[in-house]
Parts: sequence; C-alpha cells; structure tokens
Amino acid sequence: MPIVNRISEFQPDIAAWRHELHAHPELMYEVHRTAAFVAEKLRAFGCDEVVTGLGRTGVVGRIRGRKPAGEGGLKVVALRADMDALPIEEETGAEYRSTVPGRMHACGHDGHTAMLLGAARYLAETRNFAGDAVLIFQPAEEGGAGAAAMLDDGLVEKFGIDEVYGMHNAPGMAVGSFALRAGPAMASTDHVDIEIEGVGGHAAAPHKAVDPVLAGAQLMVALQSIVSRAADPLDPAVISICQFKAGEARNVIPQTASLAGTVRTLTAPMRDLVESRVREVVAGVATQSGTKIDLSYRRGYPVLVNHPAQTDVAARVAGEVAGQGRVSTDFPPLMGAEDFAYMLEARPGAFIFLGNGDTAGWHHPAYDFNDEAIVFGTSYWVRLVETQLAG
Repeated sequence: MPIVNRISEFQPDIAAWRHELHAHPELMYEVHRTAAFVAEKLRAFGCDEVVTGLGRTGVVGRIRGRKPAGEGGLKVVALRADMDALPIEEETGAEYRSTVPGRMHACGHDGHTAMLLGAARYLAETRNFAGDAVLIFQPAEEGGAGAAAMLDDGLVEKFGIDEVYGMHNAPGMAVGSFALRAGPAMASTDHVDIEIEGVGGHAAAPHKAVDPVLAGAQLMVALQSIVSRAADPLDPAVISICQFKAGEARNVIPQTASLAGTVRTLTAPMRDLVESRVREVVAGVATQSGTKIDLSYRRGYPVLVNHPAQTDVAARVAGEVAGQGRVSTDFPPLMGAEDFAYMLEARPGAFIFLGNGDTAGWHHPAYDFNDEAIVFGTSYWVRLVETQLAG
C-alpha cells in the first residue's frame, strides 16, 4: 500500500501551508498566529470538534469515523505535531524564508504541522475508520514542555485517547524512508546550574584568595569522571558543561564563577545515579577548594520510550507506505530530547523518524524541511489511523 494518491494530489496545498507557516515563525507558547491558522483549517475541513487554548495555545481537532468503534477495540487514536520555531536567524535564502528577524523554523515543525493538517483534510473527507481520530497541534516543544502543559489541561481525558503517535523529520535519512526503535529512543534532559563563591584577590597573591575559577575547572574535570568511571558503559550518559563564566580582568581572581550544562540519560536508574553523583562531586569540590557552591539540578524532559506493540504497528504501517526495505527498526537511540516523551508516559504509542534527505541538520540556520517528504509523512498518518481504527 504505497503513498496515498489523494494526498499526492493535494501535496502542493500542504507545501503552501508549510511555506506560510515557515514565513511566520513563532516561539514557545506564543504561537497565536500559527494556532489560529491551524484552527481555521481544521474547521474548514469539517472536523467534528476543534478545541483551542489547550496547554495555553495548543489546538486539538476531533474527526469521527463513518462507524463508531466496536466493543473491546481502540476507540480514539491521537496524532501529534509541534508548532513552535527557534530563536535563530535564517540563512536558507528560500522565497518563503522567515519574515521575523531572529526567528526561523529550524527544526521542521512547520512541516510537521502542515503534514498533520494534510492528514486532517484527508481523514475528514474519507472517514474510512471506526472511532475517533484526534489531531494534536502542540506549542512549546523547544524547551517549554508544551506536551506536559496539554496533558495537565486534560488532553487525554477530554478526548478519551487510547493511543498516541508522534513523528519527526530526520536530516541525513533518505526521503521516503522511516526509522524507529522500541524502548528508549531519545534521552532525558536535565539542567545543571552551578554558582561558585570564593574570595577575590590579586592574581599575584593567590594565597590570599579563594579561587572560584580553579574550583570550576576542578568541577569540569570531576564531573566527566562520573560518565567515565561511575556509569555503566552499556547504559549511555552525557554530561556537557557548556558555559563557564568568571572574571573581567586577566590579573584579578574573581569573587564568583558560574557553570551551566546539560545531562542526558536513557534509563531512569542512570538518571538517578548521575544526579546523585553530580551532587556528591559538587559537595566534594566545595570542601576541597574552600569555596561555597550552590547547585541547581532541574529535571527536564523524561526519556522517550516507545511501546513495543505500538512500535510494531508503526513500523508495519510505515513499511506499507514506503516499502518494508525502507523502514529501520533498530535505529540507534538519540541523546537529544523530545517532550513527546510525556505523552508516551500518559498513553501507549510510538515516535517515528521520517527521512528529510541530504539537508542541513536540526537547529542550523540553513535547515529547511523537505517538501518531498510530505506525501510520505501524511500517508503514514492516515494509514496509521485507518489501520488502528479498522472496523
């Protein structure tokens, strides 16, 4: 069952919607124009219900199939797309490039939103399924935990969702290919902020000062020993300290220094271990250096874990759309994070990657979603609904 002919027919419309969204990027929860665009389209397509303002600026559409769901089977399958852009100056040179200085769709959320709108149009026309298809358009994936906000607003309960599926484009993967894996697929992301207070002084008399820069340097090295010596090498972990700020002059030992970074893990036990060891290392360096160190360790997105049964379904449907030889089911886990993880904690489902071709990578100023991928992603969405809600 290859790509859907009807979707191929209106692929230019979907691409035009994407270009419109691309030209007007919005950040985090401030996706008011995008949300209004989405809601208007869903109503025009004839969705049975369109709800706005869920999770502040999220939009949800419900489409009822030709038949009610049968007893004992799935009744509601949800599909999710993210809507927000990034604070990056665009360098694509596209005709539809961003009209907003310092903002662009550098991760393909414009494509995700447009493909799900395409699926909504098709599903509202055909309704060749039993039960309800729920289309979720989410704000604030890029660090704002918009998925959690929508869940907190009762997303699952309001729409009676049984399963939920997500999709993300993948630069470097061939157009028309898919990839996913069961179990942990993307990492948790935690935030480390460290403030060090010593005693400032003249660089020529370090014995009269308590050097926070030296303490920070010791922390930089000691924190890496957690991954190299405390973590099981078969259970991945990443600690990256990406900011180190201290001092204003070359001959002055400053009073304070600050470090900031991120921690990525793929399992709950490793997440707990790394947090515990970070706290111990910070306390030890404080004692050894004579500085006062304040640690803020904040947990962010959880590990994204694909459910095995739903992953099998997603792989089978993707294979029907693209051909079984173009679906990888042993895609290596990524240490990047995705807040769709929250939805997979709430309901069973799976997150799949869609080939974007030989393009710039995510979050790069030259990145652009590949319009050639539209027919594959949109066909996957509609076949997934028709497969899971066959009746």
